[in-house]
Amino acid sequence: MFYSEDLIEEIRSRNDIVDVISGYVKLQKKGASYFGLCPFHNEKSPSFSVSPQKQMYYCFGCGAGGNVFTFIMEYENYTFVEAVKMLAQRAGVTLPEVEDSPERKKEASLRQTLLEINKLAAKYFYYQLTQPQGEYARAYLDGRKLSHDTIVKFGLGYSNKFSNDLYQYLRGRNYDDYTLKETGLVTIDEKRGGYDKFWNRVMFPIMDVNNRVIGFGGRVLGEGTPKYLNSPETKLFDKSRNLYGLNLARRSRRPNMIICEGYMDVISMHQAGFDNAVASLGTAFTSQQASLLKRYTDEVLLAYDSDGAGVKAALRAIPMLKEAGLRARVIDMKPYKDPDEFIKNMGMEAFEERLSKAKNSFMFEISIMERDYDMNDPEGKTGFFNGVAHKLLEFSQELERNNYIEAIARGYGIAYEDLRRLVNQYGLKSGFGEENISRPKPAASRREAGDREEAIVTAQKLLLTWLSEDTRLFAKIDEWVGPDDFTEPLCHEAALKVFDEFYTKGTVTPARIMNLFENKEEHDAIARAFNTTIRDESDKAAKEKAVNETIKRIKLNSLDRLSKNAKDIQTLQDIIRQKSRLQKLHISL
Repeated sequence: MFYSEDLIEEIRSRNDIVDVISGYVKLQKKGASYFGLCPFHNEKSPSFSVSPQKQMYYCFGCGAGGNVFTFIMEYENYTFVEAVKMLAQRAGVTLPEVEDSPERKKEASLRQTLLEINKLAAKYFYYQLTQPQGEYARAYLDGRKLSHDTIVKFGLGYSNKFSNDLYQYLRGRNYDDYTLKETGLVTIDEKRGGYDKFWNRVMFPIMDVNNRVIGFGGRVLGEGTPKYLNSPETKLFDKSRNLYGLNLARRSRRPNMIICEGYMDVISMHQAGFDNAVASLGTAFTSQQASLLKRYTDEVLLAYDSDGAGVKAALRAIPMLKEAGLRARVIDMKPYKDPDEFIKNMGMEAFEERLSKAKNSFMFEISIMERDYDMNDPEGKTGFFNGVAHKLLEFSQELERNNYIEAIARGYGIAYEDLRRLVNQYGLKSGFGEENISRPKPAASRREAGDREEAIVTAQKLLLTWLSEDTRLFAKIDEWVGPDDFTEPLCHEAALKVFDEFYTKGTVTPARIMNLFENKEEHDAIARAFNTTIRDESDKAAKEKAVNETIKRIKLNSLDRLSKNAKDIQTLQDIIRQKSRLQKLHISL
């Protein structure tokens, strides 16, 4: 759905960012901004700033930033359209209605009805748990040492022993057989009629990230099979694209997510204070689930069972996590099988220690590979190191590869140079090219070039920040610097919009400019560009000096780039004249 730029700006301007974020984060005014604990990473000292002037937020700890739309999208996991609708409703702005096709209307109506039925079913299962017929289910949960608060928090319930109990209840609420069949909660059979998919089971409602019940899991009481049963795929429930407990874990202040195998592991971990635990839904971990986790964290700890099946599950998950751009580590839970057993026997502190000592995923893979070789036999040991050398070629970046060569050499008693040579040999056979394997560029020159580039980018960000905070600066720099002098791609785009907005509207509103950028990475980068400061901006002399040096650095860099691409002597002469004139630059604040 498309909304005009003017309408988006009206909604943004009528939702003061300090008011909106105050509903989620406790903020305290310090100077011209408000500060609080960042909701997007775990911290003890407030580094999350909200600027009423810029109508932006920025975390100096994790780098998250954006405007009011970005915040709602990130915090609530909404799409842009969903964030617009929420904020429009909050501000009393009426959005234009777009006429949907009859098919879309029918589909949307069915989805809404399925959500209503699932919510009713969850309430019904919880009611059954509290009644006399739920005695065995309550005894099971008591045996698992779950508190009443935890049971309520996860909405646990009980499906009755009668195989058509829920079906009769829902029919009594006037839902027809076709709709009930679409929920996956009941089966409609010509001979037997309607009967429940879940009966005589402890029930686990499965919720999406917006706390809507989209499916169920059930654990049988007694000797029935299967032990665990999940809802089938429905219009609401795709088990490969959801994670149990993510609706709660996404709000955790811990810096990572923990993936477990089952519902009870997640629940017991949350009860013990590890509220960043999630689990896949009765299937192997998927790449879609890895991408889903990437929205909320950069690091995942694997807490799969310590048996053979758990090790295989971890080895399958690690490549998918890496592909999604996530760091992965593996928790050692021996001598216990799973997190639930470990915490009950060893306690929270011991598990916290295991988290801190979780093994790097690559080193975990190497330790599992070692099991296939007899390390006491020379031939077996040689085979192991050949396998390790092959695996080390997964790292295309030389520095990272060398770091792992060093770690393995130290841990497995092989000389660093011997292992590196072996890796190089396999690399050449695999077509890497010797220059990519063993000839590092001079470290000093790489570092100096990187430092220069970083200083230039910082200068461009500083000037963008100052221009957004004091538009009087435009008149002072007009003859010296323009948008084309901002060479860093994102700073260049931002500068084009900043200069255009000032010269057409006479103001600069960073939050409005941010609407023109699309993804989270761009929002974070733009927020950084508008929140770059020097150490003491209250010292006018220091700031004046910094402004002059910053403009000189930006312009000189721009002229240097132009000179490299100059194709005639006249252009070069003009660049030389500009550089000479730049030495006389002095801007007074």
